[in-house]
Amino acid sequence: MRTRVVVLGAGFGGLELTTILSHAFREEIDIVLIDKGDAFVFGFSKLEVMFGRQVAAEARHHYRDIFKPGVRFLQTTVRSFGPATKNVVADAGAFEADFLVVALGADLDPAATPGLVEGGNEFYTVPGAFALRDVLEQFERGPAIIGVTGKSFKCPPAPSETALLLHDYLVIRGRREATEITVVMPFGAPIPPSPDTSQAILAAFAELGIRFVKDSLVTALDPKRKVAMLSDGTELPYELFLGVPVHRVPAVVVASGLAADAFGWVPVNKQTLETRFPGVYPVGDVNGVGTPKAGIFAEGAARVVAASIIAQIRGGPAPEPYRGVGMCYIEFGSDQVARVDVEFLAGPKPTGTYQEPSEALKIEKALFGSSRVKRWFRTITRFVCMSRGYDPRCGVNFSFGGDCVRMN
Repeated sequence: MRTRVVVLGAGFGGLELTTILSHAFREEIDIVLIDKGDAFVFGFSKLEVMFGRQVAAEARHHYRDIFKPGVRFLQTTVRSFGPATKNVVADAGAFEADFLVVALGADLDPAATPGLVEGGNEFYTVPGAFALRDVLEQFERGPAIIGVTGKSFKCPPAPSETALLLHDYLVIRGRREATEITVVMPFGAPIPPSPDTSQAILAAFAELGIRFVKDSLVTALDPKRKVAMLSDGTELPYELFLGVPVHRVPAVVVASGLAADAFGWVPVNKQTLETRFPGVYPVGDVNGVGTPKAGIFAEGAARVVAASIIAQIRGGPAPEPYRGVGMCYIEFGSDQVARVDVEFLAGPKPTGTYQEPSEALKIEKALFGSSRVKRWFRTITRFVCMSRGYDPRCGVNFSFGGDCVRMN
């Protein structure tokens, strides 16, 4: 019987891991990829649609377009799974796995912040962000708040990006002088691991008249009075509220016993990303490895887990440990794109390196998205390393040196 890998969740982590395993084994193993949705949307595409720079249909990459050897995609809801048995129960049926990858991300809970559903907007879910395209068209004057409502949230640069893009949006429409923009975040700086990046963002805020409220959360909205209540007891008036909802561990993960509660991200071995249950790997936002909740970190984790699974099936050496390395492109407005590279687990503390906005980074960001769409959603040429046997890194990077050759 073929080895079966069941992957719960088709975000960055699930798609990357599935692709690598398909390239490595083709039909030799059975890969079951499960997601309740019908399409993948990049996080940055939410802002593109929200600010009218992309139409919603172009941002959706349908899972029906996944054609990978050995891969079955099922659009279905996971109802339960057992980490000890690696059994999964979904609406589409039950599955027994040899390796179980839990890449279900973080659930977003706007209702956890009183008043947010009734009197505000959120831009972290796909429906919420896409709906804001029409809301922003109606916003003409008054205070706008971009507010974080929970301590742990996806893509830490996104609130700052949203403020800078909102500034551009309002300037183009002749409304900026009639508005105020405030960012409320639980950090002392926009990007704590990279002081240079934080300073660049704060300098842009100062130049554009954007207020930054640090070390604070939005704990509630009062829709009748149109005020946001902060964790320090102060209040801010708003006409437009753009919220980052509370993030929670998915209920099905808590019920499995992998997580202690809704805010206890799954503990893992920081080097291998394996849980206390052999062959069970939480990848991406759902784990508590200590990196930011962002797609690029889920992708990097997926590569380590894929290499581990390949080594176990083929009997090879264990892969290098996970280092928590990632990067993020940052929209500064005015068609400028910068980049920050960060490393979380290799040293005594996280470090970050800032690259100033450039035309090259703008092009690079576009290629970042298009290359992943091509890799994840279309059949890709397989590479074999002739001197070492198949190396999964070739599948990831398309070529990994002179000893890699194409195999149709």
